[in-house]
Amino acid sequence: MVSPRKRVKVVIVEDHTLFAESLELALTFEGYDAERVDLPEEPASETKLTSMIMRPQPRIVLLDLDLGHHGSGVRLVSPLARAGADVVVVTGSNDESRWGHALHSGARTVLSKRVPLGEILGTVRRLNYGNSVLDVDERERLIRAWVGQGQDLIETRRRLAQLSRRETQVLEHLMDGFTVGDIAKIRVVSEATVRTQVKSILSKLGVSSQIAAVSLAHKAEWRAA
Repeated sequence: MVSPRKRVKVVIVEDHTLFAESLELALTFEGYDAERVDLPEEPASETKLTSMIMRPQPRIVLLDLDLGHHGSGVRLVSPLARAGADVVVVTGSNDESRWGHALHSGARTVLSKRVPLGEILGTVRRLNYGNSVLDVDERERLIRAWVGQGQDLIETRRRLAQLSRRETQVLEHLMDGFTVGDIAKIRVVSEATVRTQVKSILSKLGVSSQIAAVSLAHKAEWRAA
């Protein structure tokens, strides 16, 4: 007789290769039909990414919130849920407002990457057997945390919208982990030019460091149009 887990397709959407491979191996060892989806090298639309993820017809999708140059994974939660997948967000972020946003968008639960691997496997197991994976009160608390950030997000996005085209490009590079020197080489300009643009970004966003600017952009689920 085939194990009921063998019929359950679990897709992993994660841009940290080592973590994704660890999940894939652990799930396969547990008897699930696990598969890691390799995201395209170039930024892709929500529709294209959703189509790629759903191509193997997964029952469960383990989704990271931070997908590098593809931006926030939260934008994929709703279309994946509408397509019939149980979405479990597994993230390195401890920002409860982002967790609440993912839950409001349709995620079944949110787990920190810091939890033991067994807890992630246990969540997949409970979903497989149709059991609850998140307390109702905790879900509502996290969603309230996201709703409470509404006005702050509106103001942050207003500030981000004031960035020039070149400043948005620089901020995106900073979000992808590039240094000022890296950005100067990519854009074929001097480091002094990039530093001037970074200084303008910080001024417009009302922050004092590159780390704060990147954090603010991530919190606003921001990517240049």
